[in-house]
Amino acid sequence: MVLEKIKQENDIKKLEPEELPILAEEIRDFLIQKLSVSGGHLASNLGVVELTMALHLAFELPVDKIVWDVGHQSYTHKILTGRKAGFDELRSFGGMSGFPKRKESDCDCFDTGHSSTSISAGLGYALARQIKGESYKVISVIGDGALTGGMAYEALNNASRIRSNFIIVLNDNNMSISENVGGLSGHLSNLRTAESYQEIKTGVANSLSKIPVYGERIVSRIRKTKSGIKQLLVPGMLFENMGIMYLGPIDGHDVTGMLKSFREASRFQGPVLVHVMTKKGKGYLPAERHPARFHGIGPFEIETGLPKEKQVKANYTDIFSTVMRKLGDRDEKVVALTAAMADGTGLKRFRNMFPERFFDVGIAEEHAVTFAAGLAAAGLKPIVAVYSSFLQRAYDQILHDVCIQNLPVVFAVDRAGLVGSDGETHQGIFDVSYLSSIPNMTVMAPKNKWELSDMVKFAVNFPSPVAIRYPRGEAYDGLEEFRTKIEYAKSEVLYEESQIALVALGSMVKTAEKVREGLHEKGYRCTLVNARFAKPLDEELLTRLAKSHSLLVTMEENVINGGFGEHVLRFLKGAAGHHGRHTGCEALNIAIPDDYVEHGNVNILRKELKLDEASVLERILAMNLKEKE
Repeated sequence: MVLEKIKQENDIKKLEPEELPILAEEIRDFLIQKLSVSGGHLASNLGVVELTMALHLAFELPVDKIVWDVGHQSYTHKILTGRKAGFDELRSFGGMSGFPKRKESDCDCFDTGHSSTSISAGLGYALARQIKGESYKVISVIGDGALTGGMAYEALNNASRIRSNFIIVLNDNNMSISENVGGLSGHLSNLRTAESYQEIKTGVANSLSKIPVYGERIVSRIRKTKSGIKQLLVPGMLFENMGIMYLGPIDGHDVTGMLKSFREASRFQGPVLVHVMTKKGKGYLPAERHPARFHGIGPFEIETGLPKEKQVKANYTDIFSTVMRKLGDRDEKVVALTAAMADGTGLKRFRNMFPERFFDVGIAEEHAVTFAAGLAAAGLKPIVAVYSSFLQRAYDQILHDVCIQNLPVVFAVDRAGLVGSDGETHQGIFDVSYLSSIPNMTVMAPKNKWELSDMVKFAVNFPSPVAIRYPRGEAYDGLEEFRTKIEYAKSEVLYEESQIALVALGSMVKTAEKVREGLHEKGYRCTLVNARFAKPLDEELLTRLAKSHSLLVTMEENVINGGFGEHVLRFLKGAAGHHGRHTGCEALNIAIPDDYVEHGNVNILRKELKLDEASVLERILAMNLKEKE
């Protein structure tokens, strides 16, 4: 096998030209075999096999710097830098990450996970190189979907001013996660379909060059002017009008052609964009047919592409999807927005049924939020469906454009809490902290699938901003008998006794229920409260619990700093001071430590973070509780 010859970075350069197509085929087979067991980002990686090979042939790693946008397409890069063995534990706790990690290899020069960042980071490297008088190459690889993010344009605008070599590789597969949307997608489509563009350009140059005496001079002058040959043939060339040299489009599955283009790009003193066309999912028919489905996938059967484990119960995204479809039927003012995640956030059915009230803005969370604010100001009921870690990107817009004006925008915050295998950049463990810091924002979390439905219906008619956070995965269907009507800023008391009060938020109610059973077996009397609201707090209930219990335990799947538990403790301390006496109630915060959480199975992460039932029970018993006097 040719793949066996790749032991470390730059080994690919030792191969014979005829071995390269074999290597590409073997890499694809390897990825399909490994990911069918572990799961991971399949379609995006299958699409960039030859592109990655060409980059590794053209440049010298780790001296030269390749910055991968998002980074979920870096699997071939990991193979070519000697990490093939790591795929046996890909995205497992303690195993190899599915994204570039500087701590993993010197060939990973920048940690990535979110979209539209590579040009900014690459420009930083390029200017640092210039300041330090160094000479390595810098290559930022960005997908066409990432160019729907405004940060990429800010970086392109800045990059146009650099006077040393900086290469931007545009991986154009007409896909981000879902199919690309917007004006840029149309622009790139025009470039792709400009038949014989390269032939015409070459033909014009050759013809002019044949003019005696003046020919070469004319070609040189045209190339240097703003109205160059490309502008004559493809009007409004976006990148060259920004001051960035453009090469392409180039076949992204032709290693030789790309290698030639990368070497040409390396000689240019300034920013140059190499436009490469690839096919997402290439080489595996199910992924080619359904690239969005195979963007991030669990273990699957290679023969059919179907999941090995069939989903039996609905997950929270499914519940949200059903509620949105019903709301769309009942209220014509309800509109839905997403940032390139129609499938992932459960809005596909809403889009199919109400296309005129559905908006996919591309990978542009900041725009999505201010767009929603405008819709709300004009009298509609916008619901923004977004992953927790992606909503972080729009913090300023939530604060300034939604909450200052107190506009009724609903944020359906999917994948809140621990999400598992994607690691630090995707864990949704900060949203309670950053959302509850904003005046006028209400933050809710459901205990089970029925409560998610009730909360969305409550929020869509609420006159102020509301965020509903719910976890990834199977929707909890326990505690069905408890379905108290939702009232603003009111918790739900599930069981009330004395001595220990467990006040749990959202996904932690399920754990708290089991902890309560464990405490009962030890002889303790426990109250169990479904907090419902992270903000505002149910101050009346908290005051009563503090007076009648020896210990109040808050439980949340969010970082401890700025989280629900800290807000509760601050309130209780303030209330005690206000009344001139201390309640005598001790408090314990169960939350995620002030740190980033690496990739791994969610159940393993919960144990490591001491959020599981056994760990919480142990921490409570260590408090040496006394009876309330």
